[in-house]
Amino acid sequence: MESFSLERIIEFIDYIIAEFASFVWGLPLLLLLVGGGLYLLILSGFLPFRYLGHAIQVLRGKYDDPNAPGEISHFQALTTALSSTIGMGNIAGVAVAITIGGPGAVFWLWVSGIIGMSTKFFTSTLAILYRGKDSNGEVQGGPMYFIIEGLGRDWFVLAVFFSIAGLVGALPVFNVNQLTQAIQDILLKPNNLSGPYSNWIIGAVLAIITSIIIFGGLKRISKTAAALVPVMVLLYMGSVLFILVVNFEEVPKYLAMIFTDAFAANHYKGDPLLGGIVGGLILHGIKRGAFSNEAGIGTAPMAHGAAKTKEPVREGLVAMLGPAIDTLVVCTLTALTILVTGVWETSDSNGVSLTAAAFDGSIPTIGKYLLLLCVSIFSISSLFSYSYYGTKCMSFLIGAEFKGVYNYFYIISIIIGAVFPLSAMLNLIDGFFALMAFPTMTATLIMAPRVMKVARTYFQKIRK
Repeated sequence: MESFSLERIIEFIDYIIAEFASFVWGLPLLLLLVGGGLYLLILSGFLPFRYLGHAIQVLRGKYDDPNAPGEISHFQALTTALSSTIGMGNIAGVAVAITIGGPGAVFWLWVSGIIGMSTKFFTSTLAILYRGKDSNGEVQGGPMYFIIEGLGRDWFVLAVFFSIAGLVGALPVFNVNQLTQAIQDILLKPNNLSGPYSNWIIGAVLAIITSIIIFGGLKRISKTAAALVPVMVLLYMGSVLFILVVNFEEVPKYLAMIFTDAFAANHYKGDPLLGGIVGGLILHGIKRGAFSNEAGIGTAPMAHGAAKTKEPVREGLVAMLGPAIDTLVVCTLTALTILVTGVWETSDSNGVSLTAAAFDGSIPTIGKYLLLLCVSIFSISSLFSYSYYGTKCMSFLIGAEFKGVYNYFYIISIIIGAVFPLSAMLNLIDGFFALMAFPTMTATLIMAPRVMKVARTYFQKIRK
């Protein structure tokens, strides 16, 4: 009966998921995300970099209108989106990127972030420009709505495809998996508190905490995210900057290595792409970048589509700040922490455990506990936001009155994420993110000229 043991079943599921993720993350998706993102960046005339100041003014509430359609403010929309993107992708995801790709992977993370700013501008502008209504008559935004409202009912199948993929892509299994690993490695195992059922217990506790928030709806989620996100970013960035100051002499060396290794791929340990290791490194870095900032995937437009505004371009400008904060700032700080402390070469750990080793080495005694606190806030806030994305997809597919059904599957997935291996959870989300990206980017590229027409009108108006 050993062949039917739980361990063997999990190994088989892990293998199937890995093959699926490898298949969908091929050259076509890389061209769609990177090539499509570059096209949008050039088409916009590098708009994200020209209007950063105005975007910050919008974020600060200068143009807020409480009577505008929508549910939440610009700031709440951004923090809701960031609470899902600034999470394990920035801590565990970056560690995975460096473990497999070496320092060069960070460069391709940056490329993903820069391109992602433009992609987020277009997708989130569309989310407001072509808002639809659910079966309850409430205004909604997101790729599934801007596909059918912008391209017509003939494109309904593409919207359905996105929503079905989103049901799985929005599951919090990777975040839960890495939070469970952090609790085990930092808190339980060193104090001899780990047992055969400890992962199940952690999963159950997280499920209870998440239930309290997500069954309260978007407003409770957005208010919780608005309170948690600024705190977690400041706490994490403060800790990381301290580590970089302690190891300041190593920083220039690794900053240079990020650029040189991006094209040499001397430390890449993954599969080649089109027969080359540099191609494999590029794909690996872009994949981890997409997981980190979700640009082009289609999740963030669902949050930004709920913002209170009559000006689509304003929400697009706010949304483009996401990848800048998420990838160019937070991911870079994490990467440098792992590199300058040397743990990427001296430790056998992966994921969040590798980041924990970097913290523990530079901030003795309290470093790993500080990281655990940051990881807990990152992960738990992500749990809240992703549930909203999943219910939006469920609402589109079977009606708003049944969207709450998704939350029960969501809660069960938290326990699954706690007990399954890292590779299975990472590949599962990677695979379904890829499936979500195809309809999101296809529709965005088709309607990009419409976004630019609206943008030109908007910027002419604010200059007057």
